[in-house]
Amino acid sequence: MYRVNIERHFDAAHYLRGYQGKCEGLHGHRYRVVACLQAQKTDEVGMAYDFTNFKKQLENLLERFDHTCLNDVPPFKKQNPSAENIARTIFEDLKGKLDRPGLRLESVTVWESPDSWVEYRPD
Repeated sequence: MYRVNIERHFDAAHYLRGYQGKCEGLHGHRYRVVACLQAQKTDEVGMAYDFTNFKKQLENLLERFDHTCLNDVPPFKKQNPSAENIARTIFEDLKGKLDRPGLRLESVTVWESPDSWVEYRPD
């Protein structure tokens, strides 16, 4: 079993509706995102999954969030852009982009700050 991990980031503002505290007001983060996939075997070149392709797939998904107010971007117009919801949304979107049998997206981890993060893994 191989685990392939990539890391990317994006900058965005958000606020948490209904939260009683500082995060209820508009504020920003440099979000750090790590995606991890599992592969059963390597391809004919000896790679479990091409880092370049994996990075591009994640970058394409994150472009819609970069330098925005997340509350103005679907699906966060209706749900709070908490780190938990961001991680799950990225996971669900990225999962559909994997294009080879034997691959499984294992997790997406999102940091809001250097010491605060959420990891999403489906059941």
